[in-house]
Amino acid sequence: MDGSAAEVSLVVGDGDTAIAHGSGDVPVLSTPRVLALSEQAAVAAIADHLPPGRTSVGTHAVLHHVKATQVGGVVRARAVVSNSSGRTVSFEFTVKEGDETVAYGTHRRVVVDRERFGG
Repeated sequence: MDGSAAEVSLVVGDGDTAIAHGSGDVPVLSTPRVLALSEQAAVAAIADHLPPGRTSVGTHAVLHHVKATQVGGVVRARAVVSNSSGRTVSFEFTVKEGDETVAYGTHRRVVVDRERFGG
């Protein structure tokens, strides 16, 4: 899995803002939504590498949200597997608006049996 990567994008809407998520009072992309988008990219990066009946759950994240994004802005989250050991998969991610970095950080997921979580 090491080196596997995926990218997802989002056109920021009213439902993605700090106001909508209760994490602030300005209409810009919320930090919780940035993290969720980064997790989406991580899930996509390993989706084709998981055996049938297995999925992954997030267990740790470090996020640096360094630039505000207005409603209507388009952001892209890219996650790259930096290490995989046993059931644990680590990622580095970036979120960009055009060429500008909106956020960056690391994320860790653990591979589990889907049935254990009711799926």
